[in-house]
This record gives sequence, structure tokens and C-alpha cells, in this order.
Amino acid sequence: MNAVIAIIAAYLIGSISFAVVVSRLFGLSDPRTYGSKNPGATNVLRSGNKAAAALTLLGDGFKGWLAVWLAMYFQQKFELTSDTIAAVGLAVFIGHLWPVFFKFVGGKGVATALGVLLAVNVWLGLATFVTWLVVAYAFRYSSLAALIAALFAPFYYGLLFGADLTLLAVAIMSGLLIYRHGANIGNLMQGKESRIGSKKK
Repeated sequence: MNAVIAIIAAYLIGSISFAVVVSRLFGLSDPRTYGSKNPGATNVLRSGNKAAAALTLLGDGFKGWLAVWLAMYFQQKFELTSDTIAAVGLAVFIGHLWPVFFKFVGGKGVATALGVLLAVNVWLGLATFVTWLVVAYAFRYSSLAALIAALFAPFYYGLLFGADLTLLAVAIMSGLLIYRHGANIGNLMQGKESRIGSKKK
């Protein structure tokens, strides 16, 4: 029962869409109505408000980290297994993608996935983030950076810890993240993808 409660709580935490919440607090347009229509930090940045974009990024990343950290902190007290913690990480990520509080219309999960990885292991998160950073700096495409980082994340985990159910959870997150970037993949192939920092249309 404790495991089920932890997983449901993680999903609900993930369902908090900081892109929408922060945009409302700043009096900005709903990020689901302009640009890529994705409620995430990159699209909020297209509003021209860097502070709102930064808060969105931090919020989405923090909720991923928080859900896993809480599960790990209370692991012994509530007798949670490592498999449950892996499920918690996946649940908070799924909550971001399909949030119950926002009619199941969520973001693509890049920041939340990074938060999860940082909570699982700092070096795992940092390696994935550096991968994103290098690709984003070189090509100025957030989506391309996210796709490549997602491909490398399971590899990094396997290299550090070997094969287990957490690796499976990381691989599922990576697969879902790539799936959510389907439109971006098409735009990249056609040369139509927006670069980091481009304003909303």
C-alpha cells in the first residue's frame, strides 16, 4: 500500500505544470496557445520573459527531483523498495507529460526527467545535462539536445550501475521523451525547427 501511495503522490506532483502556473502569475499568455504550444520552459522563453522561463525550468526540474528524493528519504520508514523508487521516478515524469490537473495536456518532460536523474544519482544527472548543454550550445536546438541526451541517459545509467529496473525506468522515460518530440523530429528534418531564444509567433 505504501508503494501505491508513493507512486500516486509522485504522479500528482508531476501533474503540476509550472509553465502554466508561472505564466499565469506573470500575466503571460498560456504557453499552450503559442509557439510550439508545449507547456515547457523553452516555449515560455518565446514569450520574451526570461524570468518566467527560468522559474518554469527550475519548477519542472525540482518536482522531478523532489518526488524521487522524498521516496528515497522515507524508503526505510515506509519499507519502499528500489523498484518502487524507480516507479516513483517514472510516475512523476508521466504526471508531467499527462497532468491530471490540466486535462492531461502536458509538456515533453526534459526538465522533469533531468530532476529525476539528479535525484537518482548526481553524476548521472550531470552527465545527461552536460550532453544536453553541449548539443544545445553547438546547434541552438533545444529539441535536438533533448533527443540526444535522452538517448545517452540509459547508456550512462547502465555504465554506472548496470542493468536493473531503474535502468528500465530510465529507458522508458527516454523513449517517452523521444515520442513526445515527434513533431520536433519532423521539423528538424525539414529545417523548420525553432532555435533557442526565438520569439513567439
